[in-house]
Parts: sequence; structure tokens; C-alpha cells
Amino acid sequence: MGLDDKIKNAAQDLTGKAKEAIGNATDNDKLVAEGKADQVKADAKKTGENVKDTFK
Repeated sequence: MGLDDKIKNAAQDLTGKAKEAIGNATDNDKLVAEGKADQVKADAKKTGENVKDTFK
């Protein structure tokens, strides 16, 4: 996994956590869902990159 990918995935995860926290604070269910979705996408990318690294 390249450093750029790690940084992008971490940024997406942090963005998702921030969206979720703001959504919870403002009772905005749509924003909470977007935040959780961003976190899931970041985790999926991280897992995919780890699998690729394992087979190198």
C-alpha cells in the first residue's frame, strides 16, 4: 500500500467520523449515514490494499 493511498484512506475515514459526529450533534440522519458510508469505503480500500500487499 502506497503512502498516498494510506493518507487518502485515513483522510476519508476522518472525514466520515466528522460527518457522523456533526450529524449526531444536529440530529441529521442523512449526514450520519454519509459519515458511516465514508468510513466503510475507507475500511474496504484499506482491506483491499492489505490483501494486495500480502500477495506481493
